[in-house]
Amino acid sequence: MSLRERVATWEPAQHPWWLRAVVALAITGLAAWMRVALAPAESGGRFITLSLAAALCALYGGFRIGMLSTVVGMLFINFLLVKPYFSFAFENPVEAFWLNLWHFVTQLVVVGAIALMQRRNRLLGASMALAAHNQRQMHATFEHSATGMAHVKPDGTTLRMNRTYVEMLGYTHAELMALHWTEYTHPDDRTPDLALSQRMLAGEFDHYTLEKRFIHKQGHAIWSLLSVALVRTPDGQPDYEIVVVQDITRRKVVEAALRTSERLLSQAQTMAGMATWRFDAATRTFTVLGESHRVLGLPGSQFTDLEMLAHTHPDDVERVKHAWAAAFVHGQPYAIDYRLRFGDDWRWFAVRAEFERDDKGRVTVGLGVVLDITERKLAEMHIQDLNTSLEERIQERTQALKAAYDELESYSYAVAHDLRSPLRIINGFAQALEEDNPRLDDESRKHLERIRDASKKMGELIDGLLKLSQMARGELQRLPVDLSAIATRLLRELTITEPERRVDWQVEPGLLAMADPPLVEALLQNLLHNAWKYSACTADARIRVGLEVHNGLREFVVADNGAGFDMARAGKLFQPFQRLHMPHEFKGLGIGLATARRIVLRHGGDMRAEAAPGQGARFYFTLQPAA
Repeated sequence: MSLRERVATWEPAQHPWWLRAVVALAITGLAAWMRVALAPAESGGRFITLSLAAALCALYGGFRIGMLSTVVGMLFINFLLVKPYFSFAFENPVEAFWLNLWHFVTQLVVVGAIALMQRRNRLLGASMALAAHNQRQMHATFEHSATGMAHVKPDGTTLRMNRTYVEMLGYTHAELMALHWTEYTHPDDRTPDLALSQRMLAGEFDHYTLEKRFIHKQGHAIWSLLSVALVRTPDGQPDYEIVVVQDITRRKVVEAALRTSERLLSQAQTMAGMATWRFDAATRTFTVLGESHRVLGLPGSQFTDLEMLAHTHPDDVERVKHAWAAAFVHGQPYAIDYRLRFGDDWRWFAVRAEFERDDKGRVTVGLGVVLDITERKLAEMHIQDLNTSLEERIQERTQALKAAYDELESYSYAVAHDLRSPLRIINGFAQALEEDNPRLDDESRKHLERIRDASKKMGELIDGLLKLSQMARGELQRLPVDLSAIATRLLRELTITEPERRVDWQVEPGLLAMADPPLVEALLQNLLHNAWKYSACTADARIRVGLEVHNGLREFVVADNGAGFDMARAGKLFQPFQRLHMPHEFKGLGIGLATARRIVLRHGGDMRAEAAPGQGARFYFTLQPAA
């Protein structure tokens, strides 16, 4: 920093007052000494030297220090510059008075001028610092603004632009400075923007706002809210334009989506026969929103609550009042179906509403929807009438079917029972014929044996029919049943009947159900008999009785590793007298699984099977769990 700058920016207050006073006394004393050493004080000009000292002290220490130097210098002039020292230097007191007064006033003016100059320098420095600070703030505000900003000449060339403006358009700063703003404006928006700019330059207005599209460097459009203000020179001529650009692309996308949603909602309301409404609690007025009142054929878009009650069916008025009060006062949901008449016919409407409340819980606004459900209500009433008549017809048909079923069961039982007598006769005469004719040849004896086998087979089929018929008769009694105990007992009995067989059987403990005990025993007897029979040809035969969970459902299972069957033929599995194996492979009538399934169905359960040839079979069934 140069000496001139140091003097111009010197701040006396930066040093303590006592230091400035000591320096002032030293400068004043030095000046007095130099005056005596260079020339006798009697030669005149005594006040000049000390005046310079006071000026220097004022520059260094300020107004008070300068006046301190002045007073001390006057003492030096009057008492120390002329011999004899410490004696008054003037012979004429009047002359001394005027000389000292004139010196004091002169120094007061000089020191005051110096102090005033220093004060003005301080103010000027503070103003310059504030201006520099404001300039930095303005530059930072311009450069780091969240919106794009630029200064543009009236001819369209860019003076400066901030970082947001550059980043928004995707170009580099140098590229944008070389382009006219019309070059990156959407072609459809250039003309409106240019027209507004020309009108502003012509003095019609000082600023304008416009929604326009810029073209990003990559080619896509950027919707922006453009604000342009004109700055003029002191003589009123256009200087430059301040351009502020806010990216509103996301808002435009939302607005487009909202318009699409509104169109779709309007179409949906029209197709569904639905209207939306708003209730103003202050005016007690219903206002149908949009044009949806036309969808319902309403005469207008506004109704008071009393007018709505006047259009309500007399049988529904009290119900509507009660539901409205419960929702309006107590905050319960408002959802009600009732009849209104806007014309000649009563129509059914479904009304749903929600309410907005103030801080005190009072309703301010209600929002709701109205749906014309006349056709649905008429259909429901028609269905109710049909259901009433249908229930009567079903009851009549049920009684008739039950009577026919009972008659058919009795008939089947009687026929099956009566067939036993002729079978016994056939079997008896065949045996008597063989015993009475010991000379019959072998061929005739084979014929008689076939007759007896056929009659025996017929008897077994009749027994199966009677057994199957009995499974559907009688009252079902549900009691706690221990399936584990029954299965264990039945498997032990099968083991005793064929002690030569080695079968590894396992029964899971604790298999309990609510069922009819005799029927459950018949169910397990059929399933375990099948498992025992069809695993007879398996070297390491295994039978398992347990419980599994399938799709969240508890299922009892009887599984074996015997012959199994092809699931493609499983459709015949539970049909009476249908077999999946040849008679010479395994004996049987094909009635066991049909009986088992009928027992399960009578208990309200279901039965299914899984198997594969040579890999055994698994039969799953469900029963009500024990409490």
